[in-house]
Amino acid sequence: MPALLFAGILLLQGCSLLPKSEPEERDAASPVASASNGSGREAFTVDVRAPDTVRDVLVHNLEIQRYRQLDDLGPVEISRLMVAAEGNARELLNTMGYFTPTLTLELRETPEGKAPREVRITVVPGELTHVSDVRIDFTGPIAETPESGARREAIRADWPLRQGQPFSQQAWDNAKAGALRSLTARRYPTGSITASRAEIDADRGEARLSATYASGPAYRFGPLVVRGYERYDPDAIRRIARVPSGSDYDQQQLLDAQQRLASSGFFDSVFLTLDTHETDPLAAPVIAQVREAPLQRVVLGAGITTDSGARFSADHIHNQMPLLGWRAVSRLSVDRDTQSLGTEWSAVPRDSGWRTFGSAQLKSEVSGSYTVDSGRLRGGESKGTDHIDRSLFMQYDYAQNHGFNAPPSASAFSLNWNWTGRYFDNASAPTRGQGIALELGAGYTLTGERAPFTRTYARWVGFVPAGRVQNADRTQSRDARIQLRAELGALVAKDSAQIPSTLAFLTGGDTTVRGYSFRSIGTVRPGGSIIAGRYMGVASVEWQRPFVYDGRFTDWESTVFVDAGAVADKVGDLQPKVGVGVGARWKSPIGPVSIDLAYGVDVKDFRLHFRFGFTF
Repeated sequence: MPALLFAGILLLQGCSLLPKSEPEERDAASPVASASNGSGREAFTVDVRAPDTVRDVLVHNLEIQRYRQLDDLGPVEISRLMVAAEGNARELLNTMGYFTPTLTLELRETPEGKAPREVRITVVPGELTHVSDVRIDFTGPIAETPESGARREAIRADWPLRQGQPFSQQAWDNAKAGALRSLTARRYPTGSITASRAEIDADRGEARLSATYASGPAYRFGPLVVRGYERYDPDAIRRIARVPSGSDYDQQQLLDAQQRLASSGFFDSVFLTLDTHETDPLAAPVIAQVREAPLQRVVLGAGITTDSGARFSADHIHNQMPLLGWRAVSRLSVDRDTQSLGTEWSAVPRDSGWRTFGSAQLKSEVSGSYTVDSGRLRGGESKGTDHIDRSLFMQYDYAQNHGFNAPPSASAFSLNWNWTGRYFDNASAPTRGQGIALELGAGYTLTGERAPFTRTYARWVGFVPAGRVQNADRTQSRDARIQLRAELGALVAKDSAQIPSTLAFLTGGDTTVRGYSFRSIGTVRPGGSIIAGRYMGVASVEWQRPFVYDGRFTDWESTVFVDAGAVADKVGDLQPKVGVGVGARWKSPIGPVSIDLAYGVDVKDFRLHFRFGFTF
């Protein structure tokens, strides 16, 4: 019930963001008329009669609207305002690409109306101007070096306002700015527009466009200069940032270095810039302005999920441990089914990017039909780059199972290698790309008969385009897509090997097989109890489509999905359990929210799944 209530509140909040349908007959002056001067009646109203493509812009931007509250205006003053309004309307129409409009302005007496007079503006926009020719030129090093030819052609190819497209001032400004951003994103950070011209042939409805870009000198990254630090070693800051000194300037690499510093936990704010003032372009310093985070910090959190109910967490962060100088993050987490206490210590990365880490965790959780009390010690090396994380570590596990006819407790030691690659267009709310993770482990059991085992786990998420969705007037479009998911797990050992249940597999829940409770799909023992199994397979297909309301795009998407998953101790015993359903995705101001209603075919019951954010 708390999950249903929370999901309902979020749905209501999201619905409040949907565009509201407007009545066909509305007061054209309503955006301004809402501000009353308290005198009772306005001097006049404004009625704009024009096609929908231009009407809203005129209604909201005509200067004459500002004078409606001056109730002492007479017919002569209003007539003078109408003369100015005609020129103002033509200017606004010009910015939208209409250079031959026909305008009729009338002053009508309306003694029984909202105001004693009405200014009626009738607009026939005329022919919309289209782009007939585009010319993009360059000056400076980008135009002088043969190796820059591909770069020049790429900027020209990406120019968005192409021949045959409608011309507008906004589209023209956006095209110029977009090409400048592309120029300054790599090698030429001081690039600029030296000349631009839009020649309009109003009689023929044509626009000839030209723009000239000066690249300025080509820049290379120089040394990192840190400002604002007091507590932390600047050389350690350099190793975290990993600015590629000596390579060509790339804005994305600068942003990636800034993100690495910001996410390290050592700083409350980070801002990186390339120093282009009176410096050698071939070794331009990178200025890092930082504000250090407190040495220690406590973070409290609370949340709720449909899988495990209400959750409370408390984190303690120490950014510079005594003696070691490592960073330590310790966490206590409690929810309905799981209670855990853990800590992770990590050193500052070396020049190679690798860092030493160690971690320990105690956990009590519901696993299938049993409660498992477990512990884990881990130590090794890890390295994180822009898209790839990898680690190599040794691990000790033990698990004590509690419940009627519970499996025997066990412990094991293993050597593990993990690799994760993320290639999404957006890390927090992807619509294109893919992610893949692979875990390989080999070890020995330490309880009962000493036996070797191997553990392999892989998961993949990918997005495949599935057409485009357009708004009502076909001026905007967004991609629909199919999200594919797959998981495979295998724990290979002798049947008699006693392996900790925390190394085996369970599935089911919000992010695996919807329609089933969290980790409820496992190996079924005689009597119906469920334990973690040695083999697992999960597959999911989900169609995601942008939602159009009242002819306009919203922050919502609709989904239809099919999930299937199975766990068993032998490959031949894998029997998939299927969940089907529909859902909604909301791009909320604080991140993506997913709400799904799924039907578990095997359990013959509906289940609501709610989750926040995207992680891989």
